[in-house]
Amino acid sequence: MALDDYLEPKVVLAVAVTAAVASPPVRKMLRRGAVYGLAALLRLGDTVAAAARGVVQQAQEVNASADGAAASSSPRAQPVGEPA
Repeated sequence: MALDDYLEPKVVLAVAVTAAVASPPVRKMLRRGAVYGLAALLRLGDTVAAAARGVVQQAQEVNASADGAAASSSPRAQPVGEPA
């Protein structure tokens, strides 16, 4: 094999992956990165869910206050046969 064969991107990538898999410090760094990445995704999911709950709660409060304002400003209809 010539030197050019060793410098092909596929060969360089295969050597880098093999070195990473065989190297304990690199494996430790990859595991730590995976753990921190997963923790960040979980925290992001919690934040998005909390924000969505806040938006829903605020919309319900606005709706309830609008219903209350509409009910207090409009006269209630009296059932037929009952005195006002």
